[in-house]
Amino acid sequence: MSSSLILPPESMHQSAPFLLLISAPSGAGKTTVSQGLLNACPGIGRIITCTSRAPRPGEVDGVDYHFFSRADFEQRIAAGQFLEHANVYGDWKGILKASVRAHWATGRDALLSVDVQGAETIRRVVAADPSLAGRLVTVFITPGSRAELEARLRGRDADAPEAIARRLDTAEAEVSRWAEFDHLLVSRSREEDLDRLRSIYEAERCRSARQEFRWETPGSASGPLA
Repeated sequence: MSSSLILPPESMHQSAPFLLLISAPSGAGKTTVSQGLLNACPGIGRIITCTSRAPRPGEVDGVDYHFFSRADFEQRIAAGQFLEHANVYGDWKGILKASVRAHWATGRDALLSVDVQGAETIRRVVAADPSLAGRLVTVFITPGSRAELEARLRGRDADAPEAIARRLDTAEAEVSRWAEFDHLLVSRSREEDLDRLRSIYEAERCRSARQEFRWETPGSASGPLA
């Protein structure tokens, strides 16, 4: 005797979109693992950063960055439109709240990759905004030791020894704040890091507080399960 499982329509089960924030010291691999998650999970999309600098050759507005004039950018700062913003070498960079909401409006989760200071700012802004509060998940990624991070930085062959020393000192201060994040991922290999980040992401999508679930039974009207 065979049996089959009849699944309810998609409309009977929805998960409220959220913002996944990933932070890590320089050289810990957050860019690689973030891109891996985007490639593996179509339900999450990258938030595009805004900047006040001029586009470089080949850059496309709305794809690489959202390009604003300095005056427009500063008006948006004054209006409180940014989740986080900073002046970097004379040019403004930031993340619009509207960019996150635009992802959510399509039913997709949003992904941000920022430094520890940026994470602190975003955490504070999200908590103060009723439309964003409760919809932020933070992950901190770090190698297990200073020596391991130093080996990775030297292996990139992209920085002078003095720059590596500065990055390591900065990393020490950043790693000391790991407990401020919802999840800690101690980095191993790229494959393991991606597998564990994807597990965190999928588990957060299944969190009961995010669910809208209706269970149909024959002969009775469907209703939300409390």
